[in-house]
Amino acid sequence: MPFVETNGINLYYQERGSGEPLLLIMGITAPGSVWEKHADDWQHSFRCILGDNRGVGQSDKPIGPYSTAQMADDYAGLINKLGLQSVRVVGVSMGSTIAQQLALRHPDKVRSLVLMCPWARCDRTATAIFRHIATIKARLRPEEFANYIQLLIYAKRSWDDDATFAELQASQQQAAIDASPQPLHGLEGQADACITHNTLAQLSQIDKPCLIIGGRNDIFTPVWMSEEVAGAIPGSELHFYDEAGHAFHWECIEDFNPRVRNWLLTH
Repeated sequence: MPFVETNGINLYYQERGSGEPLLLIMGITAPGSVWEKHADDWQHSFRCILGDNRGVGQSDKPIGPYSTAQMADDYAGLINKLGLQSVRVVGVSMGSTIAQQLALRHPDKVRSLVLMCPWARCDRTATAIFRHIATIKARLRPEEFANYIQLLIYAKRSWDDDATFAELQASQQQAAIDASPQPLHGLEGQADACITHNTLAQLSQIDKPCLIIGGRNDIFTPVWMSEEVAGAIPGSELHFYDEAGHAFHWECIEDFNPRVRNWLLTH
């Protein structure tokens, strides 16, 4: 199975497609396989590398706390072990914070960046949400926890759509029978990384092409967070999806997949 030893852990990854390398970094609670519907498109243009972050999936899950700098070093080691010079990077939510650190700590390894629903720092609201996620994880059944996360990331239009609502319910049922759910300590470690992430004063050092995308109805990482990141990275591009939430990349997938693919092909 595809594991590499990096930064003191065994990191699991999958590959899809061929061409120039594209590293996909997932958000809190989720394994790399959640990129599947995006990799279905992007694999025709790129060699997609889907990693399981430390603390989830098949990667090691040491006791935390973790940091976004530490997790960026995990991926720098993966890039080295794969013999790659530089990669395009797409990161979502916590993955966007790891991508920021990768560009700051290992700039030679990053060619361009797509930062999805990012933040440069947490305010008190965001800090409370991340802490509450861990509290909820400890108290709810897996299907109830999945429902809570869905409430954070999907906009009203998704809940009102019959087909999407059925998919959300099916995902809850799948969580109830998941044979290897994320352990609480893995989520707690990732939540610590999210809370302590603060790159605002450093983002002006990023000199790579950068596309920042968010949803205007995101209650998890609100618009101001994406705007702050975009304002701090010189020359970055910013796009928002109307009536979409934190999960805009699924809610607007028909536009999102080709938009990101075409941007990456020119950057």
